[in-house]
Amino acid sequence: MLSASHTRARLAGQLAGLGVERGGVLMVHASLRAVGAVDGGVRAVSGALRDVLGPRGTLVVPAFTPENSDTSPHYRARVRGLGDREREAVRAAMPAFDPATTAAPSMGRLAETVRRSPGSVRSAHPQTSFAAAGPLAGHVVAGHRPDCHLGEESPLARLYELRAQILLLGTGFSSCTAFHLAEYRVPSPPRRTYRCVVGDSGVRRWWEYEDVALDDSDFAALGADFERSGRAPAVTAGSVGSAPSRLFRFPEAVGFATRWLPAHRHGGAGDCLSP
Repeated sequence: MLSASHTRARLAGQLAGLGVERGGVLMVHASLRAVGAVDGGVRAVSGALRDVLGPRGTLVVPAFTPENSDTSPHYRARVRGLGDREREAVRAAMPAFDPATTAAPSMGRLAETVRRSPGSVRSAHPQTSFAAAGPLAGHVVAGHRPDCHLGEESPLARLYELRAQILLLGTGFSSCTAFHLAEYRVPSPPRRTYRCVVGDSGVRRWWEYEDVALDDSDFAALGADFERSGRAPAVTAGSVGSAPSRLFRFPEAVGFATRWLPAHRHGGAGDCLSP
């Protein structure tokens, strides 16, 4: 016997029960597969989030684009086993980033739905942009410096200042981009070179820049320690649809990570899954 689909109203009730604040600012990382079947699909999930936040609430999602970079793990996986000519063909076909039109397929269907929703806005970083909808959306995405992936001149810092909530909707702490802000706040973080395709007055060109070497390889362990830290209520857990979910605040997560990273990391940085 097939199980019944979840409804938008039921999801909104579960989100409210988990602690999502009406009128608040919420960043979401979501796995719709984990949520399960929903009447109305991804639009109903997005609608449930907007319902519980209300008209004064702001919804934020990552809209990262590793597809336009040749320094990303995404690119290395795509060209693995190819010859020089084939690799060059892949690079030549990469479209220049356009915040108004460039899709973010690796971020999932919910992020794409929010990015494309009427009235949504997007930050201008060519690899690690964020999309937002709601009264504070413009403030969240403004001033995202192109040589600052996820640091003080990115939406993560604005979300920290706003004491935004973070919802892991069927995803683990390995997806928690907030922890990256802590990488910028530890003493003398390692740096590396990044390269991606951008548009410059209608001309496609490669742009190379240096930024903090992002590494999410230990975020699952970091998140587990954060959840066990006992600073009640650091993390609230519950189900939304069929998805095990967690809710917590930016300052608490970033503060814990800023203390945790220097004590647990030794040696060079690894790879972020995004840029």
